[in-house]
Amino acid sequence: MTDVVTAHREAWKAREALAEQLIPRIGRLYREHGVVTGIHGRRLINQSAIGVLKAHKYAEHVTGAPLALADTERVLDALLEIGPRPASLDIARLISGYAEAGDERSLVEYVRDALDLVCADAADDGAQEGTDVVLYGFGRIGRLLARILISHAGNGGGLRLRAIVVRRGGENDLIKRASLLRRDSVHGPFEGTISVDVENETILANGTLIQVIYSDSPTSVDYTAHGIHDAIVVDNTGRWRDEEGLSLHLQATGVAKVLLTAPGKGALKNIVHGINHDTISAEDLIVTAASCTTNAVTPVLKVIEDAWGIRHGHVETVHSYTNDQNLIDNFHKGDRRGRSAALNMVITETGAAKAVAKALPELAGRLTGNAIRVPTPDVSMAILNLQLERPTTREEVNEHIRQMSLHSDLRQQIDYIESPEIVSSDFIGSHRAGIVDGLATICTGDSVIVYVWYDNEFGYSSQVIRVLETMAGSHPRVVPARIRA
Repeated sequence: MTDVVTAHREAWKAREALAEQLIPRIGRLYREHGVVTGIHGRRLINQSAIGVLKAHKYAEHVTGAPLALADTERVLDALLEIGPRPASLDIARLISGYAEAGDERSLVEYVRDALDLVCADAADDGAQEGTDVVLYGFGRIGRLLARILISHAGNGGGLRLRAIVVRRGGENDLIKRASLLRRDSVHGPFEGTISVDVENETILANGTLIQVIYSDSPTSVDYTAHGIHDAIVVDNTGRWRDEEGLSLHLQATGVAKVLLTAPGKGALKNIVHGINHDTISAEDLIVTAASCTTNAVTPVLKVIEDAWGIRHGHVETVHSYTNDQNLIDNFHKGDRRGRSAALNMVITETGAAKAVAKALPELAGRLTGNAIRVPTPDVSMAILNLQLERPTTREEVNEHIRQMSLHSDLRQQIDYIESPEIVSSDFIGSHRAGIVDGLATICTGDSVIVYVWYDNEFGYSSQVIRVLETMAGSHPRVVPARIRA
């Protein structure tokens, strides 16, 4: 028995050591080439050795066997030799594709051929210039966007967080803002170091220098005075929701475009990345990223609509409370929201059902919706009660969604899980728009009920970043979309 115990321990130590050796390679690909590596949607960048091992173990849920660390090492070395352009690369897909090809090509030759759209060998198109980003407002979503932008800084060729704009809240405002970025009761501590320069009103986070600008109006800011040009302003205050109000940002010197982190009103494009992000054009100066719920349910509704057709559906959202509600009973201009968020379930309205139609017009008029706010700080659930055009089975629905989460163009948006022990807090930090809980699916003929978890803070913020990258023309190509033998 002692020999068995020792053998297991030694095998673990060997795997841990190899995982540690992979980290510098993963980091080089990201810093030098802007390449984000992952395994079936589980990212490898900024992971510890244990995180790398967990990502490899996850492959067992997809293929039935864990991914070999030695295979990943060979693919990473091949990528470093090739030097691809910025991209989001699935290591597991490259490994399986090479094994299935079974020809005489070396791994380097195979990877070069499989990724020919993103490899920069003979002629490089030059270093990509970054796009300046300004966060207007620094609340829950603003701070998470800052964390993601800082962690994605890479080689500086993509999005560059240059400033945040807030109204001065009082004494030690800058120190308090930095403290809220450093510590988060839900998402944990900031991964890295933060320094504050009170005199120059800047925050330095992991090498990203952020100018803090105090202003009560978008039109009063001259961003060029801080070296910021042609910036995209991300308005996460929710104060303005229509074109007229959001256009105030465009009057500020140094601003090129605006992105709203809420559903827009009027004719503004409501974008759910993965669904209609390809409708963003260079002429779109103002774009909205819809809502967290709309982002969570639209991709799932899309794959069900495409497979079976949806005659009618109801979206019931069980949503964590938000800062708009009161902690204790007090006056609130909204119905029911004046009652204590920490003590009550609160029925409220949601515009998600109507907003889905803006991103997915074929479902216009076919969905209704409602919401219940519950006493949890983060992670929500959408229950999709759908009447389909043709009958199906629970197994067919689950398998279809699982395949879409792994192999479709929506694999950045949809995740799928089957666990009898999973609860809401397990999804904190998920960068997917929504996660389908397969064990909860109910199906009777042409009636199906699908349960979709979503981190309404971090998952939504990840979607916002994807829209922001699309507006800036810097969204990494997700490859290989299809391995070519």
